[in-house]
Amino acid sequence: MKRPAVLTIAGSDCSGGAGIQADLKTMTAFGVYGMSVITAVTAQNTTGVYGIQKISGEMVASQLDAVFADIVPAAVKIGMLADGKTAGIVAEKLLQYGAENIVVDPVMLSTSGSRLLDREGVEILVSRIFPMARLITPNVPEAESLSGMEIRTGEDMEKAAAALSCGCGVLVKGGHLSGAADDLLYDKGGATWFSSPRIDNPNTHGTGCTLSSAIASGLAKGWDLEKSVRKGKTYINAALKAGLDLGKGNGPLDHLAKRFY
Repeated sequence: MKRPAVLTIAGSDCSGGAGIQADLKTMTAFGVYGMSVITAVTAQNTTGVYGIQKISGEMVASQLDAVFADIVPAAVKIGMLADGKTAGIVAEKLLQYGAENIVVDPVMLSTSGSRLLDREGVEILVSRIFPMARLITPNVPEAESLSGMEIRTGEDMEKAAAALSCGCGVLVKGGHLSGAADDLLYDKGGATWFSSPRIDNPNTHGTGCTLSSAIASGLAKGWDLEKSVRKGKTYINAALKAGLDLGKGNGPLDHLAKRFY
């Protein structure tokens, strides 16, 4: 039996709600084979990030070599890269191996406000990794930081998405704005809106990791970008509506609330 493989390049979340752990759970729910390259180990839970230990650049490179030499992924999700050295190695290796269907969640700050990528890393992300990507998935604060624009309306989201597009698609997630949780997909000069009501659930730890992994899984299955985003949104909404309540702070999603086998 053959099954599409998806690689996540990200940090480890010991509490299981975000990062590598959330990615692999999501990939399992989508019926693809998940693999991981760990860039950092974090000590975190639902209340915050309490420690970060970066994995050496050499070890990150070795992990990437091991994966691509054996089980070639049909899609790659990129999350936390930690620093410029790691970002540069990831960019070099993905180019070397001709990686396809790259989905980038530009993780720069944690929900609790901890910085997760240095300035050099952000520069490499924008100049070398974004141009290789099929899609980038910034939330509103990330899109503002990357574009230098203030985002308050849907029109602002479209302008920022157009500015960030460098041959790749851009999904600006509107959850940080008031009102409905509408997302904008800007791809090949065209804009598509994905509307959904705001779900009354304070437990949103790992939503960005989960959505980007869901989209990468869809692309690996051969779905087009619009369908992959739509199914990803459906999956996130189901995971929120399930109402899982764990931890003392911003809790995790229910990653098995819906499956796409």
